[in-house]
Amino acid sequence: MNAVHKRRTIATLLALALPAFASVHAWGDIGHRIVAELAWRQLDPTAKAEIQRLLGETGSADPLPDIASWPDRLRDDPATKALGKATGPLHYMDFVDGKCHYVPARDCADGKCVVGGLEKYVAILGDRHKSQAERAEALKFVVHFVGDVHQPLHAGNRDDKGGNDYQVQFDGKGTNLHSVWDSKMLYTRDLKWPAYADRLAAQGPVQLPKPQAPLDNPYAQWAEESCAIVATDGFYPDSHTIDDAYVAKQLPVAETRLREAGKRLADLLNKTLD
Repeated sequence: MNAVHKRRTIATLLALALPAFASVHAWGDIGHRIVAELAWRQLDPTAKAEIQRLLGETGSADPLPDIASWPDRLRDDPATKALGKATGPLHYMDFVDGKCHYVPARDCADGKCVVGGLEKYVAILGDRHKSQAERAEALKFVVHFVGDVHQPLHAGNRDDKGGNDYQVQFDGKGTNLHSVWDSKMLYTRDLKWPAYADRLAAQGPVQLPKPQAPLDNPYAQWAEESCAIVATDGFYPDSHTIDDAYVAKQLPVAETRLREAGKRLADLLNKTLD
């Protein structure tokens, strides 16, 4: 067995060891933890203190990675299953046109999409008249949804359930494109999430795309960026095979989205919690 194949085999086994829900949510646990960790490192002291207060944490420990995947686990607990079902549509959005143009009434009716989810929970998080419990819950959704909207397949324009219905071969095994982007491709680095966050942070500040005019909704812009990535040639491999060339091309794209999500989450929390 050559080194590349051995690395892929180990990565696949690690990915398969994740909970079953990881294959249908953005980034899986590793990606969400990386985004949260990158954000924590860019928070100002006031925001950090408020986060620790809301979550009932003390000391200097970083609580964000531990809550980052909480919204994905709601349906696994009978006590929170109803909340998980009600908030399910807020993890993603589907663009109707091929140009990835966001039209609220069409793409996010009644606020039931990831853009609407961010609008709702950022408002609750920033409302000092809300209870600590309400704001703590909102924080968990905000941390998660910022990660979600930066996963390209959570804001695509194809009728395949965000790549879940697009079957591919990865390391000689059948899976789907969404699962590849969730975690399988990230695990080819053979890094645990703290070391992965270190690797991305070592690249320095990420250069964020400029605000798009006339679009004045940053969350919608983040979704449009994801949709544009999905629409690029080669994102959906015609061969239905995820090979080394695909990973070499697309893994840097995924890592850039993680870095952008971390920076934007930090900026959002600093603004909302200061």
